[in-house]
Amino acid sequence: MKKIKMPDTYIIIFFVVVLAAILTHVVPVGKFHMQEVTYTTETGAEKTRNVPVPGSFKYELNENGEELIKGIKFFEPGGEVGFSNYIFEGVTSGDKWGTAVGIVAFILIVGGAFGIILKTGAVETGIYSMINKSKNSELLMIPLLFILFSLGGAVFGMGEEAIPFAMLIIPILVGMGYDSVTGILITYISTQIGFATSWMNPFSVAVAQGVSGIPVLSGAGYRIFIWCFFTTFGVIYTLWYAKKVKKNPESSIAYKTDEYFRNDFKMADAKDVEFRLGHKLVILVMILGMAWVVWGVVKEGYYLPEIATQFVIMGVLSGIIGVVFKLNSMTINDIATSFRKGAEDLVGAALVVGMAKGIVLILGGTSADTPTVLNTMLNSVANVLGSMPAAFSAWVMYIFQSLFNFFVVSGSGQAALTMPIMAPLSDLVGVTRQVAVLAFQLGDGFTNMIVPTSGILMAILGVAKIEWGTWAKYQIKFQLILFAFGSIFVLFGVFTNFS
Repeated sequence: MKKIKMPDTYIIIFFVVVLAAILTHVVPVGKFHMQEVTYTTETGAEKTRNVPVPGSFKYELNENGEELIKGIKFFEPGGEVGFSNYIFEGVTSGDKWGTAVGIVAFILIVGGAFGIILKTGAVETGIYSMINKSKNSELLMIPLLFILFSLGGAVFGMGEEAIPFAMLIIPILVGMGYDSVTGILITYISTQIGFATSWMNPFSVAVAQGVSGIPVLSGAGYRIFIWCFFTTFGVIYTLWYAKKVKKNPESSIAYKTDEYFRNDFKMADAKDVEFRLGHKLVILVMILGMAWVVWGVVKEGYYLPEIATQFVIMGVLSGIIGVVFKLNSMTINDIATSFRKGAEDLVGAALVVGMAKGIVLILGGTSADTPTVLNTMLNSVANVLGSMPAAFSAWVMYIFQSLFNFFVVSGSGQAALTMPIMAPLSDLVGVTRQVAVLAFQLGDGFTNMIVPTSGILMAILGVAKIEWGTWAKYQIKFQLILFAFGSIFVLFGVFTNFS
């Protein structure tokens, strides 16, 4: 029987855009009235957000007083969004601080910087040296890294920061006999487990609690237990998967695409390159640079612009060391050409980020005070939830937040848009607001691991050379397990009156 080949990621996104466009011709648009909500963060600082007023949803009406259906046009001039404009408008949307243009630039620049680092040959040579010395101690490295990345997701909402770590760790793991999926589990899945189960994430649970009118960081004990449970589960699953792949490499969904990394490693092996002073200096630059990135994110709040620049500095310093020590016969021109090559390798991933954002733009965007299809969908779900029993209502909230994350991938954005509606609704159905927040954060965080509209996921898959369709087919089983455990914790919260 002939195996069905998964369609290319671009094709999948195109058909999702088609579906979104059809919805705009069927579903009327509406909007909410907005109000400012002020809340206190864990540091004692006050923050203010514009959020929807519960029960304020109104359909937009046409000149005849009928509900307005704003079907998307095929083409729109003047910088407006039409069906055929979704790629350009998606890629250029946002600003340097986020999706899409900020992440697109971040991917290309960091990719270029890593192109320079890889050109020195220090990574491949370092891997070869590490394997010769480490024997089986990598099995200790895997759980340690997983826990650290999960902690990063829980404490400071680590997400985009995982991309450069994936660029570094995936080749190392492939060189050790594992695969790029193991690298994704360690660098990305771990951060999203931490993000989903956090007790203090400033971009997710803190915003959700603040706009829901409950104390920020409240309910930390139960959330820390949930984090410990899911992180432990993630470590056990990753170790099981890693051992399975190392025993039978051809069982990996990434076996063919990992040839890209294996070839680099084989070249280093064939040359029998000595791990020289120049290589060690490049590795030192990378270690110090990564420490600088972590310090900047945690202590100074560095984000895309600062982190991208830090990697440019790391790349240029590595290139200079490569030229001075003649690593891989590098010349000054190789710094430029390898930067260009590194960026070229990630152009496909960068474009996917913009295309995915185009889906949301087709539906009208994520602004609650602008008439959109998404606002109508949100209001419809809220109306349905109001008539359900408490436990079932909480579970449906969890399902809704999981599905809604497809359209609004930003944790803080989804919290600001949905929680002002869900929090008072939870009062009506007999569910505590704390449970409503838990349903939000689990639904939002876990689905970040599979939705093609997540720019970070698509960038990580681009680094690993894995198509989204291939990843989704692999990930869906793990996703269902997470959903099942998440459902148990949400329902337990309802039955114990978690507050």
